[in-house]
This record gives sequence, structure tokens and C-alpha cells, in this order.
Amino acid sequence: MMDSKIATIQDVARVAGVSTATVSRTISKPDVVAKATREAVLSAVAETGYRVNTTASNLRRQRTGTVLVLLPNIANPFFSQILAGLASVLTPAEYSMLIADTQTGPDADQRLTHYLTSGQADGLVVLDGTLSPETLSGPLVPPAVLVCEWMGSTLPSVRVENARGAALAVNHLADLGHRKIGHVTGPPGNVLTETRRDGFCRALADRGLPVHDDWILEGDFTMDSGAAAARAWCHLEDRPTALFLSSDEMAIGCMGALQSRGIRVPEDVSIVGFDNIEIAQHLSPGLTTIRQPRTDIGVRAAEILMDMIASKTKDGQSEIITVHLIPRGSTGPAPE
Repeated sequence: MMDSKIATIQDVARVAGVSTATVSRTISKPDVVAKATREAVLSAVAETGYRVNTTASNLRRQRTGTVLVLLPNIANPFFSQILAGLASVLTPAEYSMLIADTQTGPDADQRLTHYLTSGQADGLVVLDGTLSPETLSGPLVPPAVLVCEWMGSTLPSVRVENARGAALAVNHLADLGHRKIGHVTGPPGNVLTETRRDGFCRALADRGLPVHDDWILEGDFTMDSGAAAARAWCHLEDRPTALFLSSDEMAIGCMGALQSRGIRVPEDVSIVGFDNIEIAQHLSPGLTTIRQPRTDIGVRAAEILMDMIASKTKDGQSEIITVHLIPRGSTGPAPE
């Protein structure tokens, strides 16, 4: 490496024996440079310790180098692997993630509109299915990929088979002999709530099992709402012997509240969640759940968005990713 002074592009050009234009072209578009030239320039970069000024480079290329990720609850551990998948594609492409919580504070809508229209990001990854279509359709809004279900949207998306996941849960419980199966939903108006509830009800009908309104309890995807559902279950005169909860966090809250009352899982009631977050396998008993391949979801969303940004278009492909049942100790035969 050269001495302690900051290396310049001229230093790299001198060491590599090429022009500064060739150095710039090698760094920005290495695929269009001959292999020998590319190797000479990269070797000179390493020898001199030259660092690319990404801010200046982005300005010249008329890009921000930032992707805005919209989350409905930044504290929810469900999003961690999706973010990791996004980063695995964005970071090598020299993009940073700016994460915004869409549900925080009274002025959340105003701040969101500012983010979307201020030119601070080259693209969007949207993980909040409650945003209005108008929010993402303005002419100043950059290309966007939805990582959620959104009724009637024509935007590119990466989503999972939510209705099928609910059916997998119902069929698993029915195969264990359960005939009285309840459901804890997400919040009203949420697309995930509706698709998983619809899949649950259709699967019950396909198995010839009853759907009771008293056995469908409202939650909001949080542990607290799962605990509240457990308390509501305890007050039912005719209790379902199994519960399918629309998120792992709710299932965890429900299990804890039931166990604190001396109710055994799965001997007294079986529990199934949805997501397969990291802690699910470490509970006692381990949580039976529907696995979403969250890292893969993030990877595909980032790849689709990168293609859209490179093509300078808001049109992109959509993809549906399959889900799988992960049976663990929280489900067992129906009590006699």
C-alpha cells in the first residue's frame, strides 16, 4: 500500500499503466473492460488503497444508492430474515437500506409521503399490506416491489401461499383427530388476515368440519393479542380442541397464557402458528407452524427490484413462494 495520504484515481491509473477514464470504467462497468486491464486496475486499487467515492459516483449516475424498506412494525422478529435476504443482494450491488416504520407516530403518513416523493431512494420494498394504492402510485414514487398480499394491486410482488398455509394447518389438525378447530386472526382489514381466514374456512368445509363464529377470535399478530385469545378461549363454554393462530407471535403469547393457567399443550389443546420465526423451535413444547422461506422472499424481492431499477421501469415480475408445515410438539391427538 502507498503512504498514509489518501489515494486518488490518478494514483491507480499510474500504478496500473492506464488512463483515469479506464480506471473509472473498470470500477463502474467491469464487464466491458478486457480481463487483463480489469485485473491490472483491481490490483492497483488494492496496492494504493484507493476507495471509490460512492456519493460522487451515485450523483454522476443519477442514483441515490438507497432502497427504502417499509415495515409495519420494526420490532417484529418476523422481518429479520427478509431483511437479511434483501441485504444479501443489495449490499454487493452497492445499495444501502433505509428502513421506515409505517405505523409509528401520529405523523407517520406525512413522513411516509415525504420519503416516497423526495427522491431519497431508487426503489421501494413494501412489507405493509395496509398502505393505500394511492400512496405508491404517484409519478415521483420510485419502482416498488410488494412483499405482502395486496388486493387489487398490479405492482410486482413476492408473496407466499397464505390460504394454502392455513389449509395445511387445518389438515394437520384434522389428521390428528381434531373436529373442533378454532382460529385467531390478524387485525381486521389486513389482507393476510382475510386470506388466511378464508383458507382456514375453506379447509374446514373441505374436511366436513364446522365453522363456529365463537371459535374465530380476533388478534393483531402480537403476543399480547395471542394471550388475550387464550383468555377468551378459557371463557368459552364449548371450547375448540385446537387453535390455528395467524402468526407465531400470537401462538407464543397464547401458549404462554394457557400454560400459566395449568392448561397443557398439546394434551388439552393443540396450537399451530404461522411464520416459523427463530424462537418457535426453542419453545417447550416446540411450536408447530407454517414455514415461510423468509430469506428467499427477501432475495427474490431484491433481485426483482434491481432488475426494475436497471431497466428504469416500474413494471416487474411477480412470484408466489410455497409454504410448508413444520410439525413440532405443540400439536397432538385430539383429547377424548
